[in-house]
Amino acid sequence: MPDYSALDQSSAINYIFYPRRDFTPCPENAFDLAIPVKDEVTISCRFHISDRHWPWILFFHGNGEVVSDYDEIAPFYHQRKLNLVVADYRGYGTSGGIPTLADLVRDAQTIFQGVQKELGEKGFISSLWIMGRSLGSISALELGYRYPGRIMGLIIESGFCSVARIITHLGIPKTGVDLERIDQESVEMIRKISIPVLIMHGEQDTLVPVQEAKDLFRSLGSDKKELLTIPRATHNDIMIVGSQKYFDTLQQFIDRNSAPQSPP
Repeated sequence: MPDYSALDQSSAINYIFYPRRDFTPCPENAFDLAIPVKDEVTISCRFHISDRHWPWILFFHGNGEVVSDYDEIAPFYHQRKLNLVVADYRGYGTSGGIPTLADLVRDAQTIFQGVQKELGEKGFISSLWIMGRSLGSISALELGYRYPGRIMGLIIESGFCSVARIITHLGIPKTGVDLERIDQESVEMIRKISIPVLIMHGEQDTLVPVQEAKDLFRSLGSDKKELLTIPRATHNDIMIVGSQKYFDTLQQFIDRNSAPQSPP
């Protein structure tokens, strides 16, 4: 896995995260869970449930977003017979701490384990998928690499192979950081991901160019991988511009790669 320590200690880290403290009360048919990650630091997660027998998606959101932003989006997943749990990062929403890349990937593992435990204790179906949007693709790919036997598959929206490429693309200051090494380590990890993966990307995305999706698709070690590009969609409107195709493809991907399960 990539070593982000030098990047976290550089000035570049100030340009990578954009935490928000926004928070709204939990909506009906949802509940919040604070998952401890270190000392007194907890990460906020919000579970949106419609049917306990439906598959679950653990969703890592994009930069500048918080779990509350998905209160109005969760019903679109429910329409496709999917439950959704959205996780924050350190410093986002009601979560404590200050975000770093090293903590981002470490916390993803703790969040994953905490979510699995919560679903098990509540008697929900065990089928769990991981989804990462933009910045969240770092967390999703990390989990796909580490827990292939416990995850049904990955969905990557507007994501990338490595943060090193985005730093270069955006012209973020990077003095003293070996971005080539980080990029190589990221690609090596991705090549070892063997579970099913769906990649969705806007063709007009200028923040994370569509070439990133193509590079990610090519680098993945999985023999069950799909790439969907949405014409006219940019980085933040892909779900709106390509709504029908977006959710049709997501639902079909999960249906194709789901083993038959009996209700508990």
